[in-house]
Amino acid sequence: MKKRLLTVCGILLLTIGTVFSQQRTDEECIRAVADNILKEPVTQFVGVKSGKTYNNTREIPKGEDVRFKSPLSEWHYSNGVLDMSMINLGEYLNDTKYINYAKNHVAFGFANYEYFKNTFRNDRNHWHWPFGQLWNIKELDDCGAMGAAVIEVYKYDSQKQYKAYFEAAAKHIMLDQTRLDDGTLCRTFPREMTVWADDVYMSVSFLAQMGKQTGEKKYFDEASRQIQNIAGYLWCPEKQLFYHCYYTDLKRNGVAFWGRANGWITVSLVRLLDVLPKNYEGRKRLIDLLEKQIVGVSRYQNENGMWNQLLDKPESYDESSVTAMYVYGIAKAINEGWFPDNTYQRIAQLGWNALKKDQITENGHFKNVCVGTGITDDLPFYYTRPVGENEKHGLGLIIDAGVEILKLNKRNNKQ
Repeated sequence: MKKRLLTVCGILLLTIGTVFSQQRTDEECIRAVADNILKEPVTQFVGVKSGKTYNNTREIPKGEDVRFKSPLSEWHYSNGVLDMSMINLGEYLNDTKYINYAKNHVAFGFANYEYFKNTFRNDRNHWHWPFGQLWNIKELDDCGAMGAAVIEVYKYDSQKQYKAYFEAAAKHIMLDQTRLDDGTLCRTFPREMTVWADDVYMSVSFLAQMGKQTGEKKYFDEASRQIQNIAGYLWCPEKQLFYHCYYTDLKRNGVAFWGRANGWITVSLVRLLDVLPKNYEGRKRLIDLLEKQIVGVSRYQNENGMWNQLLDKPESYDESSVTAMYVYGIAKAINEGWFPDNTYQRIAQLGWNALKKDQITENGHFKNVCVGTGITDDLPFYYTRPVGENEKHGLGLIIDAGVEILKLNKRNNKQ
């Protein structure tokens, strides 16, 4: 009897949560996510052994190992995505608290990174230390997405140290990052000379913002080249999807059509097209590539509106971050007029409805987001990657998707 009562209570709570999500407006949904993010301690450290909270590096006792109190404080590419999305939301809603979130996050990094740089500068595992990626740039992951966010923050807080940072990031990406013989950016870690779909975003998000900031065509040219080169290595004509990676030593692709890797290419194309001059010579080719990808991936959308962790494997789990990426990409393309009137709108709307109904909780948590994922040659690795609630890799993506849905609804109402 007790077990049955608990089951009934569980069903009632689930039903109430579902009804609540359906009753909220789209703006209320996305504000719930963003307002929940604002509750996170974005400017604090915590002692690894002591558990004591420190508000800045001056409070840390000598020799104590610390970590960020919240993963949202990190200098990680997902934090760069989140900072840019919070600025995007703040600008659209004319609400400075969201813009201030990004400003505070970047300011905290620059106020505290010297401590770790001077204390642990000879430690090769720089990613272990808070802000290690800020002061020791080695890969695109270290500076691309966060560099793009710093450029955005610079619009509101034009500090010299911010400018020096994104100029250093530009030098690394344009001149120092390892490349293949044809100029394609690639990774040296954890496996040498590999091409990843993820790196389209790590490079292009920054190059696009750098082009916008400086007005220099070379950044747009490089961003366009990287998208098209990497797409060439990863595109599978039979599946109409992108592989996660390409092994240059083996001269073959990996095994997985991982959802979020494909989504990074969509988001990167959208980020670039958004700032690319209207008369840019290669603009039409990029729009065609975006449309080709959208048509391809639309074949794999589930009945419920979601996409899978492995796009071509319906038995793999529904994954929220890739669904948000496609909602964002399609809705943005329609809003900007890159696609014919309302083409593919239903695809985006079904995806958003699924996210709103089942993946955004009453308290603004975003559910079922795959954790960070490397490359490997066994599919079970991708099948079994854990998912998190409010996992940092998905937060910026759901906010950007929500903003474009708000714009799409406003556009439709006008029509």
